[in-house]
Amino acid sequence: MNFQHTEERRMLADSLNRFIADQYGFDTRDKIARSDEGFSADMWRRFAELGTIGALFPEAHGGFGGEGFDVAVVFEALGRGLVVEPFLDTLIVGRALAHAGGNAQQEQLAALIDGSLIAALAHDEPGSHYEAARVTTRAVKRGDGWVLQGAKGVVQHGEQADVLLVSARTALDQSGGECNESDEAGISLFLVPRRAPGVKVRGYRKIDGGRAAEVALDDVTLGIDALVGAEGSGFATLEHATGYGLLALAAEAVGAMDVARDDTLEYLRTRKQFGVPIGSFQALQHRMADLLLEIEQARSAVINAAAAIDALRGERERALSAAKYSIGRIGARVAEESIQLHGGIGMTWELRLSHYAKRLVMIDHQLGDEDHHLARYIALGRTENRT
Repeated sequence: MNFQHTEERRMLADSLNRFIADQYGFDTRDKIARSDEGFSADMWRRFAELGTIGALFPEAHGGFGGEGFDVAVVFEALGRGLVVEPFLDTLIVGRALAHAGGNAQQEQLAALIDGSLIAALAHDEPGSHYEAARVTTRAVKRGDGWVLQGAKGVVQHGEQADVLLVSARTALDQSGGECNESDEAGISLFLVPRRAPGVKVRGYRKIDGGRAAEVALDDVTLGIDALVGAEGSGFATLEHATGYGLLALAAEAVGAMDVARDDTLEYLRTRKQFGVPIGSFQALQHRMADLLLEIEQARSAVINAAAAIDALRGERERALSAAKYSIGRIGARVAEESIQLHGGIGMTWELRLSHYAKRLVMIDHQLGDEDHHLARYIALGRTENRT
C-alpha cells in the first residue's frame, strides 16, 4: 500500500503549517487559550476560510476530503500549533450527523464546515471510566417529543457551543424498567440547543489550555426531530464518529511530539556545559535516539489507523485502539524525557515545551486512556478469534 500523501494533501499540510506558523505563534496561542472564551472566533473563521474544516468531510457532505489521511494531515498540523479551536468536536458531531442524521440535520453540516455553527459532544458522564456504552442520562417520550434528564462532564467548548450532541438511554427492558446502564443497545443521540430551557452549563479552564464545561440536563424538552438516527441505535453512530476522533487525537499527538523533539534537539545543540554542547554527551545522545524511535513508532500507528478507518469494524477499532494506546504511552515518555533533557527550565510557563508536554499528557485521557485502549484491543481480538 502506498502511504505517500497525495499532492492535494501535501498542499493542504503546507498551507496549514504556514498559516499556523505565521498567524498562530505560541504567544498568540497562549493568549487565546487563557481567554474567557477558550478559543478565538476570528481564528475559527479564518481556519474555515482556509478550508481546514472542509478537509475533514467528504464531498457528499459539503467538504473536499474526509478520508482518514485527510483527518491525520489536518490534526498533525493542529498538534504542532497546539491549536485550541473546536476542531475535534466539530469532526465528531459532523461525522455523527453525516452517518445517521436526517435531511434537516445533515443540512447543518454546511454551517459546521463554514464555521458559523459550533457543536460539542456531550457524552462522557461522571463515573463512566471511558466506557462508551455507560450512559445514565435518560430520554423519555412525552407527547410528540422527548424529555432529557441527566448530567454530562468535560464537554469541550460547552459554554460557546450552539448545539450539543447528547447521548441518552431511551430503551426499557421487558418489565418496563431501565436497561443495564452499560448496554450498547438502547442509547439514542439528540441534538440539543445549548440555550434550550433546562440546559445548565458550568464552564472551567482546562490545564492544557482552552475551556470545557459540565452540563446538567433538567427536564429538557425537545421536539421529535431532535433525535439523530433511529431510536436506541445511537451507539453504532457514536462509535463511528468517535473513531474519527481517536484518529484525530493520535495525529495531533504526533504533531506535538515533533515539536517537542525539535525543541529538545535545538536545546541539546546550544546548551553548553564544560565548554561543549550537552548534545555531545553520549548518554544524552542515546536517550534522544530512543525517543526518536518511539516517535516514529507512534507515527506508524497513526498511519495504520488512518488506513483502517474505512475497514470492517473489528479491524478498524483494533487499529484505532492500538494507535491511541501507542500515543498515550509514547506521548507521556516524550513529555517526560523532553522536560528532563531541558532540566529545570523545561517546567517553566514561558517555555512552550511545558505546554506541549501538558497537551500530550491530556490527549491520553481524551476518549479513553492507554490502559482502556489496551484492554479494548485485547477484548476485540478475542471477539475476532471467536468468530
